[in-house]
Amino acid sequence: MGAKTHKNLLKQLPAIEKLLNTQELLDLQTTYARPLVTEALRDAVADIRNEILSGNQTQLPEHAEYAERTLQKLTAKTAPRMRPVVNATGTVTHTNLGRSLLSGDACKAIEQAAQNYVNLEYDIETGQRGHRDRITEPLLQQLTGCEASTVVNNNAAAVLLALQTMARGKEVIVSRGELIEIGGAFRIPDVMAASGAILREVGTTNRTHLRDYVEAINENTGLLLKVHPSNYKILGFTSTPAMAELTELGTERGIPTMEDLGSGALVDMTQYGLPHEPLVGERIASGVDIVTFSGDKLLGGPQAGIIVGKAEWVEKMRKNPMMRALRVDKLIIAGLAATLQRYLTDGATIAEQFPMLNRYTRSVETLHAVAKQLTAELQDIFDEKIDVRVSETYGQIGSGALPVETLPSVALVLESAEVSAETLAEAFRDATIPVIGRIKDGLFWLDLRTVYDREQTWIVEAATQVAETL
Repeated sequence: MGAKTHKNLLKQLPAIEKLLNTQELLDLQTTYARPLVTEALRDAVADIRNEILSGNQTQLPEHAEYAERTLQKLTAKTAPRMRPVVNATGTVTHTNLGRSLLSGDACKAIEQAAQNYVNLEYDIETGQRGHRDRITEPLLQQLTGCEASTVVNNNAAAVLLALQTMARGKEVIVSRGELIEIGGAFRIPDVMAASGAILREVGTTNRTHLRDYVEAINENTGLLLKVHPSNYKILGFTSTPAMAELTELGTERGIPTMEDLGSGALVDMTQYGLPHEPLVGERIASGVDIVTFSGDKLLGGPQAGIIVGKAEWVEKMRKNPMMRALRVDKLIIAGLAATLQRYLTDGATIAEQFPMLNRYTRSVETLHAVAKQLTAELQDIFDEKIDVRVSETYGQIGSGALPVETLPSVALVLESAEVSAETLAEAFRDATIPVIGRIKDGLFWLDLRTVYDREQTWIVEAATQVAETL
């Protein structure tokens, strides 16, 4: 097609306003707002213009085609931005993929709270205004032995609120080996600076003694802080005072104590074959004033920051003006309360009840069974274009929980002489339900630790779509 023909076709493209008044486009405007239809139509016409210039469009479309193209644009523009995906990365609690999955009880509680008015801050017995903490506080008191508790939107917020309330303008003594950075550049020194507290480092990276804290205490000391290394571990020649020792020192000197546990476990994880994590209840029993930890990760609830400890400090946090900016809504409270209730009423079966704990503890034998079935299905789909084989591997819990511990796992390894691992990864991401794997040693891996019946179906569907593009 010559330049003159291009020019003639471009001149003949109908005006946007004229197209909007055709019956086909008017019909679309009964479903979609006119401004949105106009925007989509402009995009569709721009595509046609580009196709004419490239020589791929040799005649003008019928009015119906303008409407069809516009509907395709509208469908894409109005599709949900958050979509289900298959997590085949090997990281179970994957921050980028939404972190923890909730139990059926928690999902039902959230749905009920979302669809109804609830007694969020209303005391049904007295008919007076209540406090939202009263919903989760009795449960946390029973589970941890704390005097009081409050809940904010994540553990970083819990640390920030606690530091500002307990030590604003004062020194906070913390071991140099506990000045950690986790998820998205969350650094303890930065959070402390934002809280208005003054950092006082003691000890060295690998060794800190109780005497280091003693020698650092002065008239401006406001808090003794211990931070659990939730996403790293120093191995070898190391030592640090136990929380009980710091609590005893704080009591002697009249200085409050706090521990950021990060993940926070309510039950002994070793009974499920996982490494030991400090229990929140043990820390409360040691006399520490405040403990902060996450609502998801090891606990298995929605993302939240939980603060438990002495009523004196929790009450001050509730009155902190920052509390209103950090508090959680009724949906998080509903999901968290349902999760905590399960620990109280059916603690013996939480491995079955909590999706994340179930994924952490699946046996390798189970994963091999999944791998065997999927391998046969995928090999049939790909024929000889892509080789699919099974390999044992290692995954991780993720999101700062049990940082150096790995989970034995099983993966499908996809290899092709014609298609690169990067191309395969992109093709699986482009599926109707994206499948997110990982690239290792130049091959595309699908870790099966988080793959159940539903995910198996989605992987097969994605593979079918990928095969059509090869």
